[in-house]
Amino acid sequence: MLKAVATRVRRGFWSVAGVSLFVLSLAAVQARQSPSTDGIASSITLAELPPQGRETYAQIRTGGPFAHAKDGTVFGNRERLLPANQRGYYREYTVRTPGLRDRGARRIVCGGSRPRIPDACYYTSDHYASFREIVE
Repeated sequence: MLKAVATRVRRGFWSVAGVSLFVLSLAAVQARQSPSTDGIASSITLAELPPQGRETYAQIRTGGPFAHAKDGTVFGNRERLLPANQRGYYREYTVRTPGLRDRGARRIVCGGSRPRIPDACYYTSDHYASFREIVE
């Protein structure tokens, strides 16, 4: 009899532990999939941007011209690191990297309904792995 009770207690413990583990796993997956601003580590001033970043920012404010065909195109925010907004809200621009022939990893992503007067702009030096909000 004591052995049967001990077996039931162990089974009950493991089923509770299993359910708890499942719930915690599910919560972790949902947290990774929900939009967040965790990718925005901090802010960066215009003066702190590399010279090429300041140049790109000035071009954004004047409407170009831009060196790359992809500049000014919609940024999908698939990484979900920027604040959630409707598709078409964000646009991306290349920040030239000296010595590279391709576009490199540096970008400025701006959001708003008027590209020349964005609501907010973000700088990434690591191809969308993290962002810093640009403050004037």
